[in-house]
Amino acid sequence: MKTIRLELTLDEINTTLEALGNLPFIKVHELISKIHQQASPQVSGTANHETAKPPGAAEE
Repeated sequence: MKTIRLELTLDEINTTLEALGNLPFIKVHELISKIHQQASPQVSGTANHETAKPPGAAEE
């Protein structure tokens, strides 16, 4: 099967997952799993930037 790449915002991914959650699990569980596998490393990388301390902030 041919593979394509999509670029979506986090909100768009969450909306897609929400919509998939309304379908029968047996039909969508593999797709949901693939989305999570591909998105997780990217989201965790983003989370590090969002929680990073500003330059010059005191270290704990």
